[in-house]
Amino acid sequence: MSGTKTTYNDKVVRQFAVMTVIWGIVGMLVGVIIAAQLVWPELNIGWLHFGRLRALHTNAVIFAFGGSALFATSYWVVQRTNHTRLWGGPLVPFTFWGWQVVIVLAAITLPLGITQAKEYAELEWPIDILITLVWVSYAVVFFGTIAKRTVSHIYVANWFFGAFIIAVALLHLVNSAAVPITLTKSYSAYSGVQDAMIQWWYGHNAVGFFLTAGFLGMMYYFVPKQAGRPVYSYRLSVVHFWALIFTYMWAGPHHLHYTALPDWTQSVGMVFSLILLAPSWGGMINGIMTLSGAWHKLRDDPILKFLITSLSFYGMSTFEGPMMAIKTVNALSHYTDWTVGHVHSGALGWVAMVSIGSIYYLLPKLFGKTEMYSTKLVTTHFWIATIGTVLYIASMWIAGVMQGLMWRAVNADGTLAYSFVESVKGSYPFWAIRWLGGVLFLSGMLIMAYNMFKTMAGGKIEDVPVNLPVAHHA
Repeated sequence: MSGTKTTYNDKVVRQFAVMTVIWGIVGMLVGVIIAAQLVWPELNIGWLHFGRLRALHTNAVIFAFGGSALFATSYWVVQRTNHTRLWGGPLVPFTFWGWQVVIVLAAITLPLGITQAKEYAELEWPIDILITLVWVSYAVVFFGTIAKRTVSHIYVANWFFGAFIIAVALLHLVNSAAVPITLTKSYSAYSGVQDAMIQWWYGHNAVGFFLTAGFLGMMYYFVPKQAGRPVYSYRLSVVHFWALIFTYMWAGPHHLHYTALPDWTQSVGMVFSLILLAPSWGGMINGIMTLSGAWHKLRDDPILKFLITSLSFYGMSTFEGPMMAIKTVNALSHYTDWTVGHVHSGALGWVAMVSIGSIYYLLPKLFGKTEMYSTKLVTTHFWIATIGTVLYIASMWIAGVMQGLMWRAVNADGTLAYSFVESVKGSYPFWAIRWLGGVLFLSGMLIMAYNMFKTMAGGKIEDVPVNLPVAHHA
C-alpha cells in the first residue's frame, strides 16, 4: 500500500534520525576540543579559541544533535499515536532543510565572533528569523497532524512535545527581540538587569522545555514501547505534565543569585526550583516503574539500558538542580565547575542517552531491518557512554567544590588564602579527566555511526501503511 493518504511520512524521520548521529559527533568533537584547550592552552589557535568554540559546542549539541532527535522522534510519535500521516505538505521538508541551514549558519558565524552574546541564544537576528520560520512550520505540522487524528485520545507524549514547541517559540521570540544595526550586528531590546532576567527566563526554560519537556515526550513513548509494558501510571503522567510546565517557567532567577537582580526575585526563583523536584521525580519514577514485571529485559536489551539509565541521570540532575538553586549552596557552587558538571549530567546522562536509545529503536524500523546491525556494539556504546559520563561529572563536581572552597577561604586578617591562579592550577587534573570522559562519550557516538551506516546498508525502505485506530495507545 502506498500513496500519500495511506502511508506514514517516514522520510523526514529518517533524515532527522541520521543527522542526529552526525551532528552528535560534530557537537561532541567540538566539546572535546574545548576541553583539551583548557588542559593544553597552546591549542587556543587564532580565532578557533575557547571563547569562540564554546558557543559553537553548546549550539551544536543542544540544537543540532538534540533538536534533530526531537524532530525525528516527535514526527514518528505524532503519526503513530494519532494513526495519521504528517500534515503540512511542503512544510515538512522545509522543517528539515531549514533546520540544517540554521545549523550550518551557526557553524559559520559563531567561530567568526558574530554573536548576540546571550547564552544558548547567540545567533544573530537574520538567523533568528529563519529559526522562527522553521519553528512556526514545525508547530503547524505537529498540531495540524494532531487535528486530523483518527483517534479521539491524545497520548501524553504529544502533550510534552506540544508544550515544548509552544514554549520554545515564546522564549525565542521574547529573548531574541533586538534592534538590527547591520546584517551581522544587533542590540538587545532590553538593558541591564532586565536583559539578564529575560535571558535567564529564556536560558533556564531552554533547559526546561527544549531539553526536558521534549525529551520526556520521547521517554513516554519509547520506554513503554521498548519494555513492552504500558506506562506505569497514566494519571501520574498527566499530573507530571501540568506540574512541570507550570513550575518550570518561574525557575530562571536561580541563575542570578547574588547579582543586581532584586532579592525577592532571586527567592521566587529558588522556591520554584525547589518545588520542581516533585514533578521531575514523578516523571522519573513513572518511567522507571514502567519496567515493573519486565526488569529482566534490562539484562540483554542495550536500548532499554540507555533509556532507563537516562532516567536515572534525569532523577539525579533534577535533584541536584533544585539543591544548587538554594542560595547558600549557590554561594559555593556559582561560577565553578560544579555547574558544568550539573549541566552535563543532564546533557550527557539524560538528553544524549534518551536520544541515543530512541534513535537505536527507530533506525532498524526506518531502514527495513528487524534490529541494529550489531547489538553487541550497542551494548559497547552503552558502557563507554556511561563511564564517560561518570568520569565527566564526578571530575567536575570535585573541581567545582574545590574551586568554591578555595575562592571563599580567607586568612585570619581577612585577606584571601588563595590567588585565583592557584585554583586554576588545582583544577588541571580534573580538567584532564573531564577531557577523557568527553573522548569516551565521543567514541561511543563514532561506534553508533558505524552501526547506523551498517544497518542502513542494503536496507529496504518501504512506505508503512497507516494503522487503523485500535483501542490501546500507540
